[in-house]
Amino acid sequence: MRSSSSLHQQGERVIDRCREIAAFTEVPGEITRTFLSPPMRGVHELVREWMESAGMSVRIDAVGNIRGLYPCLKPDGPRLLIGSHLDTVPNAGAFDGVLGVVLGIAVVEQLHGRRLPFAIEVIGLSEEEGIRFSKPFISSFALAGKLDAELLAHVDANGISISDAIKSFGFRIEDLPGAGLAPETFAYLEVHIEQGPVLDSESLSLAVVDAIVAQSRFELTFTGQANHAGTTPMHLRHDALGAASEWVVAVEEYAKSHAGLVATVGRVTVVPGAGNVVAGQVTASLDVRHSDEGICGAGVSELLQAASSAAERRGVRVVSRPLLEQASVPMDSRLTSLLHGAAERAGHPARRMCSGAGHDAMILAPYVPSAMLFLRSPGGLSHHPDETVLPEDVDAALSTAMEFLCLLRDDRSTLKDDHA
Repeated sequence: MRSSSSLHQQGERVIDRCREIAAFTEVPGEITRTFLSPPMRGVHELVREWMESAGMSVRIDAVGNIRGLYPCLKPDGPRLLIGSHLDTVPNAGAFDGVLGVVLGIAVVEQLHGRRLPFAIEVIGLSEEEGIRFSKPFISSFALAGKLDAELLAHVDANGISISDAIKSFGFRIEDLPGAGLAPETFAYLEVHIEQGPVLDSESLSLAVVDAIVAQSRFELTFTGQANHAGTTPMHLRHDALGAASEWVVAVEEYAKSHAGLVATVGRVTVVPGAGNVVAGQVTASLDVRHSDEGICGAGVSELLQAASSAAERRGVRVVSRPLLEQASVPMDSRLTSLLHGAAERAGHPARRMCSGAGHDAMILAPYVPSAMLFLRSPGGLSHHPDETVLPEDVDAALSTAMEFLCLLRDDRSTLKDDHA
């Protein structure tokens, strides 16, 4: 399984497949695919075809994850999980998440029927972005056995709960335990685009992820008094949008003054949303991240206080609701070292970096040893229609993944005695 000519020129094929998946969308003319939306059925059919052609048995679990299993030399042997997510943000690119699933299938294809001492399960997770239900990582929570009643009760903009969405797609809630990690799973590998400019700026193809930064997500609701724009004097207004706008600027200024901290207000909803009405209510998102969870937490406290101050100055009320509190998550040190060695053996030395974006690996890492490999994002673009990858970088990632399989095969400390 060492690098060979058979591994080269696979990048174009992987890219073409990612673009095939991109055609399944909720919004014509752009790529938008949320949790258990109708286009996901078409994605499942396409991915199933590729998995079965590669020699995998395929099932779709009760949360909509498509799972292809390539067996090993002995029944019930240890299992390596390779995958990422198939959902997108609105008006997305074709590669965020999807590339990791398609590349996982390509890894199995490159085995050409050869068996290893461990099985390979390639998984296409149905949800990671948190768009439909304002709650990310639904699929990986199901894998971890953490999709509880409280999470299932979350509703989307149409009042449909996660539980209802699962049932409407044709699955049964009582089957959710079967969506968990197989007990013989010994490692998880996620290949993903960097979603940032570092590799591109250094003209590098790959990076091995050491850790995923701490992040907090909140929803804030500013409530003032809607009133006529022409008849309400400025000094008598309780403008929810004015308070929210003041706070948005404060968020930016605070983050800019604290090295390594990023803070974003990416979504704002205004009610009633008319040009001639003072805004009565504004709902806004807050996303705060830092590699040091203490600094991240301090930033959250300061920014929530800034919201309260902005609201008080304008006679507006504000309440906040936490959506995600995620500590910094290290990747498994042994797997990370093996992955770094695999890149070296493949002839594509990889730098080490922390991930500023959240990934399914950070949810799974407490339950199964996990590793991540990043590919260069040309121009640093992600969550954008112009997001792309280079064929040579995909070839580099595929070569590295094949070498990673070799190192896992030969590393007896990775294959535990009970899986040997």
